[in-house]
Amino acid sequence: MPRSQRITIANRQRRIPVAKTQLRKVAQRILDALGCPEAELSVSIVGDRAIRVLNREYLGRDKATNVISFAMQEGEFGSINPGLLGDVVISVDTAAREAEEAGDTFLNRLYFLLLHGVLHITGYDHERSGEAEAARMEAKEREIFSLLVEEGLV
Repeated sequence: MPRSQRITIANRQRRIPVAKTQLRKVAQRILDALGCPEAELSVSIVGDRAIRVLNREYLGRDKATNVISFAMQEGEFGSINPGLLGDVVISVDTAAREAEEAGDTFLNRLYFLLLHGVLHITGYDHERSGEAEAARMEAKEREIFSLLVEEGLV
């Protein structure tokens, strides 16, 4: 399978335009930087309503959030397809609000959330593994996001 077909992008909302080609380039660079350039990844761009449903059904949190990741390498059947990393779902509504609140651009926030989600499905965790792991994840986020900026992808 060609590299470009290993990353699936689905834009499931219409309010905010998202350039899928650029998002795919950023996703591929993130995978390259993490040492898994041939991995399969699915990215869904949704609105707050859709991500709230996912957050409620899978995480028990009845509210919209910015990004949710579903790792395919976890659980009893995680080793069936080792090249399939998983799914990252990003809410553009929340991303746009967060960007505005932080005085950042929407695209910077979108690409950062993509990076954050991919880190989660590649084993990084900031929620359940303690402060040291959270610091490790934040350091990796800074490292890779800086790389994206240096290379003009962000």
